[in-house]
This record gives sequence, C-alpha cells and structure tokens, in this order.
Amino acid sequence: MDRKIAVAKQPAEDILLGPAGRIVNSKFHEGDMKRFRKLMALAALLLFAVAVAAAQGPDAESKKEPEAKPAAEPTPPPKEENSTTDHSIRLGGELVGYQATAGTILLKDDDGKPNASMFYIAYTRSNVKDFTQRALAFVYNGGPGSSSVWLHMGAFGPRRVYTANAAPTPPAPYRVVDNPHSLIGVTDLVFIDPVGTGFSKAVGKAKNKDFWGIDPDVKSLAQFINTYVSRNSRWNSPKFLIGESYGTFRSAALVNYLQSHSSMDFNGVVMISTVLDLGTLSFNPGDDLSYVLYLPSYAATAYYHKMLKDPPSDLNAFLTEARRFAATSYADALMKGSALTSAEKGDVAAQVAHFTGLSQDYVEKADLRVNLAQFMAELQRSRGLITGRLDARFSGPSIDPLAEYGQYDPQENAIGSAFTAAFNDYVREELRFGKDETYEILSEKAEPAWDWKHGDGPKFGFPGSPNVENDLTEALISNAHLQIQVENGLYDLATPFFATEYTMSHLRLPPKVQEHIHLEYYDAGHMMYLLDDALAKLQGNVASFLQANSTH
Repeated sequence: MDRKIAVAKQPAEDILLGPAGRIVNSKFHEGDMKRFRKLMALAALLLFAVAVAAAQGPDAESKKEPEAKPAAEPTPPPKEENSTTDHSIRLGGELVGYQATAGTILLKDDDGKPNASMFYIAYTRSNVKDFTQRALAFVYNGGPGSSSVWLHMGAFGPRRVYTANAAPTPPAPYRVVDNPHSLIGVTDLVFIDPVGTGFSKAVGKAKNKDFWGIDPDVKSLAQFINTYVSRNSRWNSPKFLIGESYGTFRSAALVNYLQSHSSMDFNGVVMISTVLDLGTLSFNPGDDLSYVLYLPSYAATAYYHKMLKDPPSDLNAFLTEARRFAATSYADALMKGSALTSAEKGDVAAQVAHFTGLSQDYVEKADLRVNLAQFMAELQRSRGLITGRLDARFSGPSIDPLAEYGQYDPQENAIGSAFTAAFNDYVREELRFGKDETYEILSEKAEPAWDWKHGDGPKFGFPGSPNVENDLTEALISNAHLQIQVENGLYDLATPFFATEYTMSHLRLPPKVQEHIHLEYYDAGHMMYLLDDALAKLQGNVASFLQANSTH
C-alpha cells in the first residue's frame, strides 16, 4: 500500500538519513540536535585525516616541511688593519730612523666589493720632507705561492735572520740581528705577500685560487700598488720593482701592466735569479735547449765540489769555455739526434764529462742528456751525497744511494725553519701584528692550482711554455728610461745563469734599448744573500742601481 510521507512540511532538523539512504522521520530535541551536529563534524574531520594519511603513506611525517631556521647573522664586512712602530738602525756610521707599518689593504672586484685582503710590511725613512727625491721599491719573492719573507729577512729588510753558510742552520733559538746591508738607507721598501701567502687571503665570496694564475696575480698586485701609491702620496716618487725567481717572471708582466694600464712608469726593475721563459728550465721531451743552458752551471757546481779531474785555476775562464762548448759542439751534437755517429758521441761525452765532473760512461748512457734531477743525484753519489738545487753549494745525505734522481733539495731543508721562526717572532713581537693569525710562508696549494695561461694566448700555432719575454720587451720599448738589473748566482741550479743570458739576448730589442739590461754575478746560489760576502755585493749593486736611476 502506498503511503505518502510529508517531508516538505517537517523541519530540516527532523530529517535524517537512515540505513541505505532511507529518509527517517525522527523528531529530536533541540539540544540533542546541536550535540549531534558536533559529533557529525568531528567524525567528518577524523575521516578526512584518515584519508589524507592513507594517501601520504607511512613516510608522511618525514615529508613534512622543515621548520624555518632563524636567519643567520650577516657576515661583517672585512676591515683593513695596521700596526705602526718606530725604529732606527745604524748604516755606514749613520743612524737611520724609520717607521715600520705592518698592515692590510683591501682589494676590490669590478663591482667595488672587497675580494681580498693583501698583507704588506712597509719601511719608510723618518723625517723625509720631499718624497719626490725618495725612491720607493716594491719587493716580493716567487714560488708561485711564496711569501716575501726570504728577501725581507734574508736580504733587504732592516732586520735579518742569521743562517749558516752552505750548511744546515742549528734549531732555535735563532739570531735576528740588525741588517747592515738593508736598503732602507737608499729607498723606502714595501714587502708584499700575494694572496694565499703570508697573512694575505681572499675575502667575501672570493677564494684564494681566484688569484692563483699569471694574470690574476699581476692584476691583484697592480691594484695593491696603485692603492698604496695613492694613499701615501707617492705618485711622484721614483719607483722600482724587486723580485726573486718567479718574482722576476711576475715583474716582467707587472711592470708592463702598470705602465700600459695605469700610466705608471717605473724607473727600474731588479731581477734576482731570473726566469722569463719556463721552457728554458723544463727539459721537455724532444727539446734539447735546457741541456745546453744548464751545462755551464753544472760546470760551476763540479768546480765548487772539487769533482773535476782537471780542476782549472780560474773559475771565470773555465765558465767562459763551458759556455762556448755548450753553445757550439754540444748543441751541434744534440741537434743531430740519432744521426750522431758513435765516434762523435764518444768525443762529445768526453767533453761533457770534462766540464761536469760526471763519468764519460754515465754521460754516454744518458745519451749526452743529463737533466737536473739526475745531476743532483749523480755528481756526489760516490760520497753518498746529493747536491742542492737552489744553491748547489749545499749538500745532503742521499736517502737512496741507488736513486736516479735527487730526492730533496738540501738548501731548502737547511734554512726553512730559521726563516719561519724568525719572521713569526719578529712580526708579532717587534711589529705587533698578527698575534692570533697563521703566517703562510710557502703555500703548498698555490703552484699545483696555478693558471699558467697568459694574455690572449699565442697569435698562431699551439700554446708553449709560459713566457713573459714579450711583456718585458714591450715595457722597455714603451718606457725609454726603464732600466733592468739582473742578479745571477753561479751556483744556482734553479734558474741557471746561462739560461738568463740566453733569454736577455733574445728579447729582440733595438741595440740602444738592449743596453738598458745590466747583468751582475755572484759566487753563490739562487738566494745569493745567504752568503755574507755575496749579500754585501748584492746590496752595493742594487743600491747603486736605485740611486743612479732615481734622479735625472
């Protein structure tokens, strides 16, 4: 039987969904209805939560958004620091007062933001009224990756560390004394530590490696020099660069860069233990030039260690003969390569043995080509010694008497600790700088990471060994008054003197400009200032050069 249900006439709160969706008429009390609605809402929320959890799976908790961390405090901008102290030193009977400033200068990128803090130590003579009559020299070592501690505490600074001559210096306490051969008497001095050495470092978003390369290194030092000159009102002072080893390579590019980009002409450049073409030192396969250029230095070393069968009475005359042989008979034989006959090879090997102190048999087995590491191991093998590289006057026990190559450099081991300890004490106690900082004497990371590309690269052909000869040529041509003084150690096996002579005579300069290059020689090694007599001669030569080129 059909039955009508008057749904439309009942209040909404009286209509419920029964089982299977049937409409049920059930009159509720008003309070019950409110409680029922709350229960229904709660049930709906619970069902929704279960559905969401099921959709997200068991890892839902791990997928929650991490709580926001409080914002990090902004890094304070780097600041420049400096410490200035007053001193005096007696030079040649005259008491010279000077001011020492140990400090940093901030370098900036193209957007004007600091990207490096470069450390320096400047020595300025006191009571100078006219700086146009006072020379200013910027000084650095090489590496690449070396601080300026060696030229600073070994050669030209007002304080010097004493080291034993051609022998290991005993451990601490070391002797730091006034340096009677300091250049402070004739020039103000600024010792610079490139980025990544000394207290110098990249700041902001930059990294030390951003400055490790031929061109970035030059640009950073150029910016430092520009800033220093401007701040200290030295634009009208006679200006010089003094570099050692890779520092000479740097100087050639740097003087050209400053003259061409900043119109800052220099009066002179002092190059100590020079290399402008790294190919001359490399013993590259198929390239015999290094063997030719090293032979006279082998001869000087064999003479010093008394390894020659027929020792000459005059070293300089002997080296003149060695140069002539190397450039003629020896070079001709090497050029023939495999076309050289056995008889010719024997004759040349006998001559090489005569000049180098090596046995003829060893030279023949080496195919007339004995590289530096082999020479270091072989020359004094019979004595159980290896020969030094930076200074061949130094010798040290061979770790392996059968080794083909020299295992270490006796000179480096003999002096490193003395310079490190002396400077670290001096800069903190006397100059009052860097108490809680680490001074990087020699970076082990810089050279392996060095970018050897230079300029725009070769205009034709393929890239060769790093070379800055053209930079020096351009600097000399563009500045008609620029003078170059080149200091050579006869016992330097790192940058041999005959290689330097070859380089300087192949710059393709006009004869008048070629006369602006002056070569000096010392009976010492790469760091000729380690020998007291050589240091006195070096100081005299450099001082005369600075004075002669500081006035017109």
